Amino acid sequence: MAKITPFRALRPAVELAEKIASLPYDVMDSEEARAITKSNSYSFLRVTKSEVDLAADIDTHSTAVYEKARDNLESFVLQGFLQQDAQPCFYIYRQEMGSHVQIGLVAAASVDEYENNLIKKHELTRPDKEQDRVDHIRITKAQTGAVFLTYRADAAINSLIKNCMEQSPAYDFTGTDGVRHTLYVIEAMADITAILKAFAAVPVMYIADGHHRSAAAARVRDIYREANPQHTGEEEYNRFLAVIFPHNMMRIMDYNRVVADLNGLTESKFLAAVRKNFAVELCKTAVKPNKARHFGMYLAGQWYRLEAKAELYGAEQPEENLDVSVLQQHVLSPLLGIANPRTDKRINFVGGIRGMQELERLVDSGKYKVAFSLFPTSIEELMAIADAGNIMPPKSTWFEPKLRDAMAVHLI
Repeated sequence: MAKITPFRALRPAVELAEKIASLPYDVMDSEEARAITKSNSYSFLRVTKSEVDLAADIDTHSTAVYEKARDNLESFVLQGFLQQDAQPCFYIYRQEMGSHVQIGLVAAASVDEYENNLIKKHELTRPDKEQDRVDHIRITKAQTGAVFLTYRADAAINSLIKNCMEQSPAYDFTGTDGVRHTLYVIEAMADITAILKAFAAVPVMYIADGHHRSAAAARVRDIYREANPQHTGEEEYNRFLAVIFPHNMMRIMDYNRVVADLNGLTESKFLAAVRKNFAVELCKTAVKPNKARHFGMYLAGQWYRLEAKAELYGAEQPEENLDVSVLQQHVLSPLLGIANPRTDKRINFVGGIRGMQELERLVDSGKYKVAFSLFPTSIEELMAIADAGNIMPPKSTWFEPKLRDAMAVHLI
């Protein structure tokens, strides 16, 4: 069963919601965050990337940064910018990006279910990034960013959510990026009870995005539990902030690659090596693959369409049949020497939201030698890999639109 819980969210005052709600901390660097907060002092980045209020050369993982996040959060509350709901509620978060609409339930998910793999994972975490979230949660005593969960779509849940959206929303605004964000508050006990009952029938949920946040929540729970002799298991620290979407509303975009050099090969020798496993076609325009097993490659100002040979697929483990895996196993590792894309500094990853022109820009700048565009991984592939208990290659999925931080904060 999916054990979810309503909670008393800390939320922006209505008139400030658009100014406070911010993009997640991990989609921008400190310099970009400083530029945003310079023109908008209400931005929640002052909590999630609180180095913006400290010296430019500060270590972003220093205690002073997390303490500044705590101080800024407390200041937002004292000034009335953020206000906590009087009673536990569920919330509905609707996002509209162009023609795409996704509607998720905001709830507190169970750390126990995460640890018991009823909330399934598909990605390894990096110790430094996980520790960063542990320190941020522990010192602020808040989960400021939601874990992005999904489940196999259920008609009964869809109907419940639709009925709850007949009321007026608490917030409804469009960000500077053109994404519309709407939040509904579910406070009627009958609605809460119905949602709890419906989700009790959901056998498992999946982490779409937020492995570091969920892993950190579990570690913080252990810290708090050890320090609490009266621990019951019902304290807020036993849960983590989540937005839960049906799988058929998820939008996964391509996650592309750029590599700094050709590993000592000339362009002609590299192309010849690629042709051993791929059909290669010279193209006059940018190649954005429109189906699986097709790739784009940008090299020396020229686009190529690559079609992988059929024998490269058919592996027993589902993650080995992903296009990102085939590219890694037959190009990046053997030809370009990228043995570990998690740690190799010669490779970088570019979210599909930036378009093919960003790949061209990076290669044309001279910083990178070659770029590869991929067809997006599907949500069904993600769930199959998680069901098998396996791990996806790094940077396999790029979800859009991104959840805005501060729409609902979970205090622990």
